[in-house]
Amino acid sequence: MFSSIKFAALAAVAFAAGQVLAETHTVTFDNRCNSGTPMLIGQGGAVLSTGGAYTSNGPLVGAIAYLQTGNCGFNGEGCTLLETTLQNPTCPGCGSSTDLSLIPPHSFSVTTGFGYIGACAPGGADCNNANCNTAFHTPTDYWVQVQCEADDADLVITFCD
Repeated sequence: MFSSIKFAALAAVAFAAGQVLAETHTVTFDNRCNSGTPMLIGQGGAVLSTGGAYTSNGPLVGAIAYLQTGNCGFNGEGCTLLETTLQNPTCPGCGSSTDLSLIPPHSFSVTTGFGYIGACAPGGADCNNANCNTAFHTPTDYWVQVQCEADDADLVITFCD
């Protein structure tokens, strides 16, 4: 009997510790265009947000975001695309990474930028024209990726700033 009480107590402590250490990431939009609908699409094509803040309870892997102006395809085709993975680092270089992409079929549509909040601030980038050097134009433009190696990285995505 004593051992089952001890086990239950240890299980409760482990559960509580896991709740305190749970990984979360929040993506927030700041649409200054006065039109359009911010879109956040997760893996598998799930619409995660159409403008409201979105919080992931765990890693947010391979999400895309863009401002739907009426001219964008569902995966941001024809528009400025943001790609992000927000995850707590488990090894050096394994944390969050965000970038902007103008690789066809994506193309410049509106000024798009992002910034990490918290430990990785002011890390981020802005693209305000079709020739900006802060976005992927070819698949090998890896230097435009902005890393964050802190736990629970949050992101603000801004349009028309």
